[in-house]
Amino acid sequence: MMGIRENMPLLARHEGVWDGTYTYFNAQNEKIDEHASRLLCRFPDDDRKAPYHQTNHYTWADGKTEIREFPAEYRDNRIWWNNDLIVGWAAEVPLDEYNRTVMLYWQRTGDPSLYLYEQIQISDDGQNRCRTWHWIRDGKLETRTAIQEVFVTKDWRAVDKEMGNSI
Repeated sequence: MMGIRENMPLLARHEGVWDGTYTYFNAQNEKIDEHASRLLCRFPDDDRKAPYHQTNHYTWADGKTEIREFPAEYRDNRIWWNNDLIVGWAAEVPLDEYNRTVMLYWQRTGDPSLYLYEQIQISDDGQNRCRTWHWIRDGKLETRTAIQEVFVTKDWRAVDKEMGNSI
């Protein structure tokens, strides 16, 4: 039986640690927030319930920090989230003959008027990726998020240990 890595090889290319910057713009294209990030994108071989697990570490210039956990299930050639923050999915885009595009859809848990589409583009060499989010409320654009990231290491286990994470 083929697993998540074999069925989603493009997503598997994202495994590892990514450092980046999230920049948020309102519907009038005014910058409303910006913060640094470190994402750990994991495929823990020993966890069938959450064969994909992402941890996002955010840091703002004023010293504020936040950590968010996103364990995901795998089925129907997608990964699926259903937690206290979001409900949604991620899938590879088979129409992209260059194999660079992953698409996500999610809603904030408890807020059905707000949904988000995200497009992730990974560079051919796997060293960079850019992501765009479109936050839509009641059918109208509310916010856009632009994310630029650089690949740090494939060894997320060592970084987990260094950061004190335990998934």
